Amino acid sequence: MKVSVSPSPRRHAPGIDPGRWPDVATLPPASRLRTAVAERIVRHALARLPLRARITGGADLGLGGPLMEIHDPAAFFRRVGAGGLIGFGESYMAGEWDAPDLVGAVSVLARHAASLVPGPLQRLRGTWAPRQPAGQLGTPESARSNISHHYDLSNELFALFLDETLTYSAAVFRGFPAAPAQLPAAQHRKIDRLLDLAAVGAGTELLEIGTGWGELAIRAAARGARVVTVTLSREQRALARARIRAAGFADRVDVRLCDYRQITGVYDAVVSVEMIEAVGASFWPVYFRTLEERLAPGGRIALQAITMPDDRMRASRDTYTWIQKYIFPGGLLPSTEAIERTVDEHTALRIEHRICFGMHYAETLRLWRERFEERIDETGALGFDATFRRMWRLYLAYSEAGFRAGYLDVQQLVLTRPREEAAR
Repeated sequence: MKVSVSPSPRRHAPGIDPGRWPDVATLPPASRLRTAVAERIVRHALARLPLRARITGGADLGLGGPLMEIHDPAAFFRRVGAGGLIGFGESYMAGEWDAPDLVGAVSVLARHAASLVPGPLQRLRGTWAPRQPAGQLGTPESARSNISHHYDLSNELFALFLDETLTYSAAVFRGFPAAPAQLPAAQHRKIDRLLDLAAVGAGTELLEIGTGWGELAIRAAARGARVVTVTLSREQRALARARIRAAGFADRVDVRLCDYRQITGVYDAVVSVEMIEAVGASFWPVYFRTLEERLAPGGRIALQAITMPDDRMRASRDTYTWIQKYIFPGGLLPSTEAIERTVDEHTALRIEHRICFGMHYAETLRLWRERFEERIDETGALGFDATFRRMWRLYLAYSEAGFRAGYLDVQQLVLTRPREEAAR
């Protein structure tokens, strides 16, 4: 059957640079049938959700709750029909929909993620959802560009919304709500707990996979450890080395620009904070075997990981998402079960301990998001335009909503390499 293409013209959204944001500035080609199906599914879903969807030119939908305003329904439904969740995100970037309480509105969607699309269409996901580009898979060749896409944006950009520790992962608070001034101590509390879980102290030979901007390495060195820390971000490495040098630990910390698969040597302890999310499912076995091979018998691994439900991970693991396209190319959140399966099937490591603290991440993200909004005008001086600002606003709100809804969690795990297993 030949399907006609929507006659509405491919048009440029006003004020958006088509060279920088081609898929946002220009509406995608979409069949009338696909757009109509998308509109029907979305309207049906919105009508059953605890929010209020105000659609220009039509009646409000929803059971009441956070407001979602769809200013350009024709463009919105066309984008969703053509690109699913990618189109949903690009429509926000284009200003075609908005929400005064963006976290609240997206939290509702996150809580009902499994039921937004009808079951039969969920089972046919592979036929309509875009697949991850081969060039973004976590191969040694692609990993550097994937990491650079996000972490080499600008150290100054991250400094706008992070606290002075420049720690870009979930903090651990003493209570909620937290004040911005409490964030540095909360980040140190998280780092210290990881170092304690890995038994890092004087004389420890520590490997850190994923340097960030060096705060964990600094605190480990202050305990008397010797640290090898690796990153694929040139921007992060440069600033981390400067911060480590300023703290007086250049003789104790070696910051290397290399892939985790290139590391050599054996270490008493290994720490990796929110790095597994960038590895990709195909390479989880390699990642955990690397942790095992680098760890001395009897040593300890402290791993911090963002996780998602196993059924949702399985359903979406091959799908190309808005987050992958614009924020973290090649990324995929594992489930708890996926971590357990990979460890059991591919290593002799044992998971000894687990701490879950997802609401602490929601609070961390709230503080980052509020600070980003407070200093949003400063992003222009760094070369980031209004479309970028909307993209990052959605990224931070989307992430916070996932934790507030319980759709996402964050865990600290301890893995050990028993001496008797290592001796076989």
